[in-house]
Amino acid sequence: MRRRSFFIISIQIALCVAAAGLIFSSEQASYDLSKVASGQGWTVVNRGASTLEDGGRKGVRFDERPGQGIAWLTGVVFGEGEIEIDLRGKEVEQRSFLGVVFHGQDDNTFEAIYFRPFNFRGSDPVKAGHSVQYVSHPDFTWQKLRAEKPEQYENPVKPLPDPNGWFHARIVLTAAKVSVFVDGASDPCLEVDKLGKLGPGKVGLFVGNNSGGDFSGLKLTPIK
Repeated sequence: MRRRSFFIISIQIALCVAAAGLIFSSEQASYDLSKVASGQGWTVVNRGASTLEDGGRKGVRFDERPGQGIAWLTGVVFGEGEIEIDLRGKEVEQRSFLGVVFHGQDDNTFEAIYFRPFNFRGSDPVKAGHSVQYVSHPDFTWQKLRAEKPEQYENPVKPLPDPNGWFHARIVLTAAKVSVFVDGASDPCLEVDKLGKLGPGKVGLFVGNNSGGDFSGLKLTPIK
């Protein structure tokens, strides 16, 4: 029954996508994030964005503002597959939350994987265990998951990145699970059961409350 319900929801989403003229991601694609600031193919919500050049790396930098910030990739729907991204936060308590959103339906309905670099190398093992987080909004926020399912949907990050430097994340999405790999590791630093019933949807970049961040090298690889 659960599988049948998921199939029906997926068909409904596909019909809505077709009606809206959107394109399902079916081939591997890379995206130049230096275009985010100009709005070329992106919609930025609750953040200022500026073009970033760091050596040979090009990308986008988001400023710090209250509330969450999202940059949606326009015209593309993504379901199962891999999301790869380079990120750089900072080691400042409660001022560095950054990651990716996926299966987005609107600005408040999405799944996300995000990192807290200020916890990466903390001496407190509890804080270190809050370094990478999965959420599914609006029903499964980090507050709800930490209260009701402690230590299940957040983990330390291994191998340990520089909290002030660039690190690479690969997020693998299937119908049942979400897995996170950092800096080429063969084992996931977080692997969780998918929550909620969100299917294919929008994909984008995420920063949390009072947080900015740097992003580069987005690549999407759908599962065929």
